[in-house]
Amino acid sequence: MDRATNDSKIFNEQYAISLDDQDPLRHLRNEFIIPSKDDLKRKRIAKDGLGEQEGSQVPSTYLCGNSLGLQPRRTSIYIQKYLQTWATQGVMGHFKPLEDAVTPPWLNIVNDESSKEAMGRIVGAKQDEVAIMQTLTANLHFLLASFFKPTKEKYKIVIESKAFPSDHYAVLSHLAHHALPSSAMITIDPPSADSPLLPTSHIISVIDEHAADTALILLPGIQFYTGQFFDIKVITAHAHSLGITIGWDLAHAVGNVPLQLHDWDVDFAAWCSYKYLNSGPGAIAGLFVHENHGKVGHAEDDTEGYKYLPRLSGWWGSDKGSRFAMTNEFVPIPGAAGWQLSNPSAIDSTAVLASLSVFSETSMDKLRQKSLKLTAYLEHLLTDEPPQGSGDDLRQLYTIITPRNPEERGAQLSVRLRTGLLDSVLQSLEDGGVVVDERKPDVIRVAPAPLYNTFEDVWRFVSVFQTALREAHPAVGIEGEGGVMVDGGKDAAGWGEVK
Repeated sequence: MDRATNDSKIFNEQYAISLDDQDPLRHLRNEFIIPSKDDLKRKRIAKDGLGEQEGSQVPSTYLCGNSLGLQPRRTSIYIQKYLQTWATQGVMGHFKPLEDAVTPPWLNIVNDESSKEAMGRIVGAKQDEVAIMQTLTANLHFLLASFFKPTKEKYKIVIESKAFPSDHYAVLSHLAHHALPSSAMITIDPPSADSPLLPTSHIISVIDEHAADTALILLPGIQFYTGQFFDIKVITAHAHSLGITIGWDLAHAVGNVPLQLHDWDVDFAAWCSYKYLNSGPGAIAGLFVHENHGKVGHAEDDTEGYKYLPRLSGWWGSDKGSRFAMTNEFVPIPGAAGWQLSNPSAIDSTAVLASLSVFSETSMDKLRQKSLKLTAYLEHLLTDEPPQGSGDDLRQLYTIITPRNPEERGAQLSVRLRTGLLDSVLQSLEDGGVVVDERKPDVIRVAPAPLYNTFEDVWRFVSVFQTALREAHPAVGIEGEGGVMVDGGKDAAGWGEVK
């Protein structure tokens, strides 16, 4: 979808619907349960637990997959199978394959070949480079325990100044464990007070400045506040050229943008699965360890056992063949699976596999193509001049702080409101059945997820958003039809093709 010329028809709901009609991935929306407007107003859980019952079934406009993805319809099927297995098999569910099962036996539930291959496709990794385990912050701690090896000469960790708090806390705690001062954490601040963005050239300049004594770099694939998609390939290559280990927090990138962690030579990465991966609140997470770091061999002196990158070890990271022998001899599993500690929650894992099965219906490249179009359409409606005669121009009340270059962002646009408008705008959006999220003091994050969001969702958000702005700041309002609720006009080049 190319940048369109200003044309009133683009601001029409029917135009958005026509784009949806052309969308080759439109069927994937049916794989998800979209809360209705009535569901969101309920004070009690819906009778069947799925938000599908009596009352109005007008769907909400859910643009919050960057915070919590929607529930796949398959999840309840998978979970019910898990419950039936537990009820009828008890402990045998760990080991016994069942003909009508939808997951492997629990012993291998998230780290068999099929699940690792499915996750590997999403992050661009080999099967043995990924493990589905623990939670995001826990995985960051496990990885930092292995990869942060400070010396007297190289002891600093470089992160961005507005890193997600857990990342910030994790880095400080590892410095403290090594008796290093908090000043050993180097933060990358935006080069301009007028923008929160971090250009790649600026990131590299800060790395260069501290290269002599930096041991490790930890950056986000997509920055949670601005939605900026960092150039993982270029930054990783530059860090390696200086002999610096680099890892990535991919919480907002996995399932959102195509990744090639193996080819980009990333040392390690961690992510959650409840945002764009749609696996449920706090669901089991994942990590990546490049094959260069996951090798296991025998030490030259046989008395020393195995030679491998040290990690915080648990019995689930030990060889499956001897795991239940209870010999207390740790036999490290090669690859990322060697970082596992405990047997994973089977119910948690089942939800992840349900979501991965939906991703298997398409590819990250196809999802990215749709995402680029959805986000471009959202940007167009928010930033282009309203059609002549449409009424008020509300653009003075907000600014998009996400990069305008489509290659430098994922599905999310962060919209900074004029001071004092946030609470009122959020309330109006909620009243209108629109779900986004906020970042105090004045930013809303809007994320059209290509698996289930539509062009009509985008149109509807902008319509309700403009009404919310008028109500929050009536001085801008002008009587008459305004915003995106406009009819008429001829077709606009570049927006009619979504294939």
